[in-house]
Amino acid sequence: MRTPIIAGNWKLHMNPEQTTEFVNAVKDKLPDSDKVESLICAPAVDLDALRKAAAGSNLHIGAENCYFEDEGAFTGETSPKVLSEMGMNYVIIGHSERREYFHETDEEINKKAKAIFANNMTPILCCGESLETREANKQEEWVVGQIKADVEGLTAEQVSKLVIAYEPIWAIGTGKTASSDQAEEMCKTIRETIKDLYNEETAENVRIQYGGSVKPANVKELMAKPDIDGGLVGGASLVPDSFLALVNYQD
Repeated sequence: MRTPIIAGNWKLHMNPEQTTEFVNAVKDKLPDSDKVESLICAPAVDLDALRKAAAGSNLHIGAENCYFEDEGAFTGETSPKVLSEMGMNYVIIGHSERREYFHETDEEINKKAKAIFANNMTPILCCGESLETREANKQEEWVVGQIKADVEGLTAEQVSKLVIAYEPIWAIGTGKTASSDQAEEMCKTIRETIKDLYNEETAENVRIQYGGSVKPANVKELMAKPDIDGGLVGGASLVPDSFLALVNYQD
């Protein structure tokens, strides 16, 4: 049985003081981790505050990105080794904003996934198509291609622990949401792709999130789908009450 995972992706929001205030507002109201994993992925400058505030609670913590080398002459990058030493559980990689604005390639994302696993953390691997790709009815071809390239060289054991976040680019921060049927269709395709690449057990273990204007108003409908195991949430994760409504969607 896959444990649902609701993850907040704060993007370039919040400072350390706001981070501490947020965690203090939610940490005693989160579901048990075996019921729903509650996760916040914060900007690098907030991670120490996030770690300290979340200590001893059910809040899982993660980073929004990292580099694929542990150390070296890479000015401005974030070391996966240090993130692990800080106690991070997850790292988001391959987000469409990283791919578009910072020109990240599938090859780089694949290297990051391997570095994250090597440092005993779990990647949240993002994939998704543009509006133009969907209108051309090539969304499955596009997303399957991303998945194949991004998991190349990973073992079945690693992929079993992986979290994949399907985020249609046209639904991120736009207020538009893929219908629950559209989201389920693509998440099922991703699971079938993992089955083809590895085996049925790996496909059944991998958790697949939907991301794209997930809100308290639509989370129950999305989470009712058999192949959707969670949400990667942007704006709705920045407000304590909203985040609590998301992670406590089963109540």
